[in-house]
Amino acid sequence: MPIKILLFEDNPDLRSSISTFLSFCDGMELMAAFENCSNILNHIDTHNPDILLMDIDMPIVNGIEGLKAVRPKYPDLPIIMLTVFEDDGNIIEAIQEGANGYILKQHVTTKLEEGIHEVLDGGAPMSPIAARIVLNYISKSSAKKDYQLTQREKETLQSLTEGNSYKMIAANFNISRETVCSHIKKIYEKLGVHSQAEAVSKALKERIV
Repeated sequence: MPIKILLFEDNPDLRSSISTFLSFCDGMELMAAFENCSNILNHIDTHNPDILLMDIDMPIVNGIEGLKAVRPKYPDLPIIMLTVFEDDGNIIEAIQEGANGYILKQHVTTKLEEGIHEVLDGGAPMSPIAARIVLNYISKSSAKKDYQLTQREKETLQSLTEGNSYKMIAANFNISRETVCSHIKKIYEKLGVHSQAEAVSKALKERIV
């Protein structure tokens, strides 16, 4: 079965170029593309996508507003933000609201296909600039809530916020992927969340790591 994708992008030329790019990606199918996030829940109900690709700066209903609408009803639906913005506020807010990844539009042809597979494999793809902004935000955070996470669980959670996939975390810590999954399951239980996007969002909002 192909990976079913919905695209939300207001620029018609970029919308067309992304659509064309995805048509050449094996195992991927763009179900529909929209110019903003109006009626986003209806679009999801209609097309039942596996993943959303979403711009931030759109008229009427932008990407952040779209995230806020989607997450309560679809907490596990993967969402990758596509944008030209590189400022701290947009990146942090998008991740806090539950985005699974953040790819700059100028990197679409080199990063998007890999990023889609990474998200569906449990990762959180980020452009290097976005990853640095997240790390900087975490390093400046001071008031941290205590959820009784072990040191390894904290390290695992921080790795998730940095955009590392389960496979990358396993390699970095020299442990098996199954052990990583076990750590993440315990993290979810302690944080009271049910998905990676929720865990990363909570970690940033509450400055846990």
